[in-house]
Amino acid sequence: MTLAKESQPLLGGALKSLMSLWSKMAEDSAILCCTSATLDINTVKRRVKHEGLSFLTITLPDLGKATQKWMDQGQVGLHSCFPAKGGKNGSHPRFLGGFYSRVFDPASGLLLDDPCIASIHAIRQLTLTFGKISLPCSDARTRKAMRGYIECEQDVRQTDSKLSERDLSEFESMSALLFSELFTQMDRDVYYGQLLPKHGPGITADGLSSNGKYRQRTWTRRLDRVFPLDRYLIPNHHFTDDLSEVDILEPEMEIPVKVIPVPKTLKTPRIIAVEPTCIQYMQQALLRSFLAAHDRDELLRGLIGFDDQTPNQELARQGSADGRTATLDLSDASDRVSNQLVRRMVERWPHLTEALDATRSRRAEVPGHGIIRLAKYASMGSALCFPVEAMVFTTLIFLGIQKSLNRTLTKKDLKSFLGAVRVYGDDLIVPVDHVHTIVQTLELFGAQVGLDKSFWTGRFRESCGREYFNGQDVSIVRVRQALPDTMADATGVIATVALRNQLYLGWYPLTVRYLDKLLKGMLKHFPTVAPDSPVLGRVSRLHDYDCERMHPSLFSPQVRGYVVEAKAPSDQLGDTGALLKCLLKLETNNLRVADSDISSIPCYWPGTVQKNGPSSWEPPMSQDEKHLERSGRPKRVSIKLGWWPSH
Repeated sequence: MTLAKESQPLLGGALKSLMSLWSKMAEDSAILCCTSATLDINTVKRRVKHEGLSFLTITLPDLGKATQKWMDQGQVGLHSCFPAKGGKNGSHPRFLGGFYSRVFDPASGLLLDDPCIASIHAIRQLTLTFGKISLPCSDARTRKAMRGYIECEQDVRQTDSKLSERDLSEFESMSALLFSELFTQMDRDVYYGQLLPKHGPGITADGLSSNGKYRQRTWTRRLDRVFPLDRYLIPNHHFTDDLSEVDILEPEMEIPVKVIPVPKTLKTPRIIAVEPTCIQYMQQALLRSFLAAHDRDELLRGLIGFDDQTPNQELARQGSADGRTATLDLSDASDRVSNQLVRRMVERWPHLTEALDATRSRRAEVPGHGIIRLAKYASMGSALCFPVEAMVFTTLIFLGIQKSLNRTLTKKDLKSFLGAVRVYGDDLIVPVDHVHTIVQTLELFGAQVGLDKSFWTGRFRESCGREYFNGQDVSIVRVRQALPDTMADATGVIATVALRNQLYLGWYPLTVRYLDKLLKGMLKHFPTVAPDSPVLGRVSRLHDYDCERMHPSLFSPQVRGYVVEAKAPSDQLGDTGALLKCLLKLETNNLRVADSDISSIPCYWPGTVQKNGPSSWEPPMSQDEKHLERSGRPKRVSIKLGWWPSH
């Protein structure tokens, strides 16, 4: 029998192992919830046989998302792929009926007054567990995602044309109320050249290697007007002769961003845009300036997060218990932020405006659609995408609150919403009392609120990877990789060990036993270790960690086992590029140690020379000694056998 097209990446034993994994999780869940999952297991086996992998990765997750919305609305709705019990529209699905009957009334389909939290968790675990497994999509789904990118761009242009001058003026005033101090600091940093650029380890549109980026010989005219070559592209003025080799591109000759798909779910890939090296380099400089100014602003620290998701998660938990806050999810969030809005947001700060424009790619190369001109500010892939979208969404939230209150907000009003408003990228926490006008305002300015993943009516909330019902954590363990067949599949082994340990801590004994048997068949050494051990081993709550020998000099317990090894690719760097990289690393380390404004740090970069000249400079010993020989993201990971600490 031919399987569905989406099933082709996993056939035979691999698909069978995922089916077995689901069955064990169903058995564990049934024991915990005092019900039976025998009929459910048979149903899944039958449907996987006919529908293939897509049943586990698309159909079941659709049911899980629908169930979350049913909990929010307080009543079961219809679902085309899973018939209702007894054929009644109000009843819950027959599939997983033993669990649903402990959450919804079997006759009316209404949410029970005191639903079983364990059953809610079980339904979510059994429907959503494979929803984000990393597998390539079919070509048809990838082409559809690219068409969606183009359609999203058209939506942005239409929104721009519909916004009135009053809308834009209100947006500008609110953003100034929120970010004027931050923008003023960034504007000053740009004007005085107090910016520290950075190269990342990822790919770029012009295909330079990680260390090869420090030998870049391309700049743009737009960048040069704000970020002069002799200040940012060479170590100091002793190397100005090198600038004669740099090709300065006029706007019409600039390298476009490359739009590419990366694995997200089997249903659809994630679409990102790969920036040119020189653009990404200066985006990182502005990002540093932004983060420094953000961290000094107490109000903004409370409203917007960048490196800690815990505040969002805690507010989601509180909102599920007291109903005071809602969680909103935005679809294609970054791709729907208009460049017109961003320009309007910063137009009072001319140097920052020019810098943001210079570090924004204006064109994109989209597979199957050629090169298009962009109306959005930036896609995922830009270093400034995340902070800029967070500022735009925060502005729109408070604009919605202002419309709801029907009065102009003050700085004091903004502070009063600390603990009720929180933004982390496209994960938004907002007050329930103003949620309708906030949603209307977001959509007026082009955002698309995913109503199926936004919650404010009932007792379910989700934010930043955690889910809660009535104050109880109902977050699940997700399968991120297909289960491995051999130890040669290092990525699969690493992911499966992590999955095993998460399920162990989540009380899934039968499932853990199944994974232990699978892993022991591949790993000769699979010891019991502490959670902080580097060894790929079995985590235990009982502190019964294995000890096979004592370290000969440290006298600490050790076991023989495997650890993850990921080597950066060989990438030699010397001469001017090596000096530039080392100076940038030194300045970065100085920033971390000083934890102060960049202007207070002794500046060896940019455009200055040390007292004794560059030849006397040596990088600190704490730096990676081989960063000039190896650099970039590892092309593959492996596992290495040896003696390592068990706890």
